[in-house]
Amino acid sequence: MKIARSLSLLPFSFRLLPFYLILALSVAAQQRGGSDEVAALLGRIGDRVERYYARAQSVMCQETVRLQPMASDFGPTGRARELVYELRVAWDPAPSADVPPEPTITRLIRSVDGRPPRPGDEPGCMDPQAVASEPLAMLLAGRRQQYAFSWKGIGRTNRRATVMLDYKTLASAETDIKWRGECVSISPGQTQGRIWIDAASDDVVRLDEHLVRGVDVPIPRNLARMSGSGWLNLERADSSIRYRPVTFHDPDETVMLPNSVETFTIIRGAAVPRLRETHVFSKYQRFLTDVRIVQDPAAPR
Repeated sequence: MKIARSLSLLPFSFRLLPFYLILALSVAAQQRGGSDEVAALLGRIGDRVERYYARAQSVMCQETVRLQPMASDFGPTGRARELVYELRVAWDPAPSADVPPEPTITRLIRSVDGRPPRPGDEPGCMDPQAVASEPLAMLLAGRRQQYAFSWKGIGRTNRRATVMLDYKTLASAETDIKWRGECVSISPGQTQGRIWIDAASDDVVRLDEHLVRGVDVPIPRNLARMSGSGWLNLERADSSIRYRPVTFHDPDETVMLPNSVETFTIIRGAAVPRLRETHVFSKYQRFLTDVRIVQDPAAPR
């Protein structure tokens, strides 16, 4: 979970994105989830993730981002900002066996508030950056030790039975704060969340995450006079990622890819203390080795 913010003053943007590859999992809906079962399940998931990285094709889609300031009653206030990107995602092989592979992400801005972009429109501190952040990487063998996983039980998502796993970062995780001019990027360190797994198809269909506790963010001395305070407080940062199956042809392949991401953040001491950010993904295409583009036939044109 990474968050970016501007000191102008500090409308806050959640950097959880972008592409989250979802892999089939082997789990029975009736499983009781003792520690041994959870460990075995995590091992299968990690193996599946690694195999998927190894064979994944390059993918592109359209990403529509809406940034909406929120009032104290959590209703919308002020003008929303809408950005449309062409988003390309590729997974390259890991440089060595002990280094997990990482996705690479490139965004190309196509429109800002319904018009072609102009110089100075983008990127702002609130706008999405070309930063790879892959939430399910936590399930890889080299990263699972950074989290505590537990069986939650059985629920329903989109009218389908789902199995739930909870997770939490370990106490050793530290907050990472980086300033770039008037922009700040925050990786809270302590987060927790829940993963929903379709009990019939074994696909991850949802991933939610939120803070364990608030984070105090010191403002550099040369910028503190702009805010009138030496601190910001990250009070809330919630995210919910929903996935859907995308089918490609020639060759046939169905992959679970993001359908939408919603985030809601509260940061005290900012000019825009509350922000709802929505990402919607559509028009998926796949690049094959001969560079042909195969479009999702169900995608709108």
